[in-house]
Formats: sequence, C-alpha cells, structure tokens
Amino acid sequence: MGKTGTTQWVKIKGRKGQTRLVPPKYQNYKKPGPNQKYTSDGKKRRRIARSPKSIVGVKS
Repeated sequence: MGKTGTTQWVKIKGRKGQTRLVPPKYQNYKKPGPNQKYTSDGKKRRRIARSPKSIVGVKS
C-alpha cells in the first residue's frame, strides 16, 4: 500500500451517464466481464478498448 492520496484518479462516464473514478491505467482499457472473458477461439481476453467518449477528466 502506498501513502494516502498518492493514487491519481481519472473520471470515467458510464453507460447510464454516471461518473466513477478509475486509476489512469484503466483510462483507455477496461477489464472484461464474465461474459466477455474469452475470445471465440478460446484465448483469454486481457483488455477491452474503452470508448473515447467515456473519458471525462483527471482528478488527483
């Protein structure tokens, strides 16, 4: 664990319009849910591209 307040946060707008804070490494990519975890040929999917419209701004 780091010191309190060291994590930078980015605002992401969800599908229904609400915003939430995520670490900057998940700014352009999101982790797949259980139904999108594997590709059609059975390989595990690591990241899914996030919509550019969802990025709202950076909050420290």
